[in-house]
Amino acid sequence: MLQLKPIRSFPAILLQEKAKRVLVVADLHIGWETALIEKGIHVPSQTPKILTKMLRLIKLVRPTNLIFLGDVKHAVSKVKMKEWQDIPSLFETLYKKVPNIQVIPGNHDGNLEALLPQDVEILSAKGTALGEVGLFHGHAWPAPELLQCRTLITGHIHPMVAFRDPLGFRISRQVWVRARCHKAQLARSLLKHLGIKADNDSVALLERQFNVRTGAAHFFIMPSFNHFLGGQTVNKKRMRKDVRTRGFIGPMLRSRSVNIDGAELFLLDGTFIGTVEQLRPLS
Repeated sequence: MLQLKPIRSFPAILLQEKAKRVLVVADLHIGWETALIEKGIHVPSQTPKILTKMLRLIKLVRPTNLIFLGDVKHAVSKVKMKEWQDIPSLFETLYKKVPNIQVIPGNHDGNLEALLPQDVEILSAKGTALGEVGLFHGHAWPAPELLQCRTLITGHIHPMVAFRDPLGFRISRQVWVRARCHKAQLARSLLKHLGIKADNDSVALLERQFNVRTGAAHFFIMPSFNHFLGGQTVNKKRMRKDVRTRGFIGPMLRSRSVNIDGAELFLLDGTFIGTVEQLRPLS
């Protein structure tokens, strides 16, 4: 049975089954500094620090496989000069430590293939399944067969929690998000995306159309591995309940297929800090 274990103090997760140990990280955004430099803000390359953190993590968990859950690079479609310099070097170093590396492309990974060593495998942007765990970046709908997985894991939104004290000082921290899926709404929304009109039993229709039995119950959103980036404040206050999901990026969250209000938030060290609904008044 596949075991799922977030790595304490790291924005990373380990999927383990017998001798196979799959390390999953998301949202490196290599080359993000270039966007700031173009605006006159000069930030040294942070790729060496990201690589150092990756090597510490690899030494700690000793993975047999490494999966990047999208947005390895930062420029959406083009390849910036800094990405040409940093990404090949980073992956060549990692490949010496973990010879089985796969990438699930995200929305920032246009033309990524040219930057990767030949033996690094690029998977479908619609995701992949490892036993009962489905992995996809989150910027697009997953393949229908991923809905058979009991647990879905995405990145993409770089989840953060924010707190404001009575004096107006505001702090934010990276968080893990653990939520429940609404199976019927998930099936209905995916069918709509695929251009199929749902009937009263969308779960049964999805099974008839794709031979997929909807099993998705748990939904995890990973923090970005690049902690220098900002993210989306998941406990942000909203005036009207009916627009709470519209501000999220990614079709699955916007479809109301995930119970965001009841989602549990955890700091990187594993501390449970409450649900989104409980923490909204503090933002």
